[in-house]
Amino acid sequence: MRTIGKNRGLARLADADGHFRMVALDQRPPLFDALAKAKGITREQVEYSDVTAAKRLLVENLAPHCSSMLFDPNFAVPAAIDLLPPRCGLIMTLEEHRVDETAGGRKSRAIANWSVEKIRAMGGDAVKVLAWYRPDADPVVNEHQKRFVREIGEDCARHDIPYVLELLVYPFLGSANHTADYVESPGKLPGLVIDSVREFAKPEYGVDLLKLESPLAANGLPARDGSAEAKASQKEFDAIGDICREHGIPWVLLSGGAAPEKFERVLDYSYAAGASGFLAGRTIWLDAVLKNFPDRAAVSASLRRDGLNVLERLNQLTTAKGTPWKARFPVFTDIKQEGDFARAY
Repeated sequence: MRTIGKNRGLARLADADGHFRMVALDQRPPLFDALAKAKGITREQVEYSDVTAAKRLLVENLAPHCSSMLFDPNFAVPAAIDLLPPRCGLIMTLEEHRVDETAGGRKSRAIANWSVEKIRAMGGDAVKVLAWYRPDADPVVNEHQKRFVREIGEDCARHDIPYVLELLVYPFLGSANHTADYVESPGKLPGLVIDSVREFAKPEYGVDLLKLESPLAANGLPARDGSAEAKASQKEFDAIGDICREHGIPWVLLSGGAAPEKFERVLDYSYAAGASGFLAGRTIWLDAVLKNFPDRAAVSASLRRDGLNVLERLNQLTTAKGTPWKARFPVFTDIKQEGDFARAY
């Protein structure tokens, strides 16, 4: 019985046809950096009011055109919860953007004073967690990450709320490509992405929807034209699709700030492998902020013109090629009389 809330929550994230057309604006460091660059200041000089102003503009202009939005509690909710349309699903992030960076890998933690229980209490439709993960990281680090993901999954099951898990491979501390924020590596190893999905698709983690990066770098992905290179690339996406299909978990793609045409190509491969949508942020709205902030009117105009153009193209591609998600409610064969359901739930 404790899946009714999860199914209703996932339905709130998707559109009426079962496609996940979702916009992410829980970003913190990437938005801090964009605001700093736009204003010609350092990240440390970005003010709280600038962050909330930017997030309010994003919600105001984009929320009517997506099936759900991803908020963070410390910036997005105070900035714009009043603007979120009633029929737009609300995903709430749980993880702290500051991680414990060690020589053996990254350890995640939850935002201080924030929990699955509070997300359910405030009317959130789903809990989202980003877990930095590399199968080849230090075993102690990976055990920490597994426990972190698993315990949140248990909380989501307890509160019957969907669990959206985002997985990101990252460069080790001290490596040539190291960065604290997510930047897609041109030399990405697809096996690291696929093996991460294989681990966290296991039932013990309780994941209901996977938010995944492309197994191959978006900038180097060939056109899906039937060539040998394209067929080889498709096999990497198909490997993810096979894992998710085996475990009955729908999956969507994150944009990672890729150029819109590059992200559309990623989606084309993903939809051929069975993906059900996208949860994208910077690809849709970053340029509007970078080029126009702090001129709020100009940011809005850019979002309505260029941002919505990108979003609508993603929406159309998803509707045409994405695999629809369908709710799976329990069968009530054991409910025979008044009181049976309340007792069973």
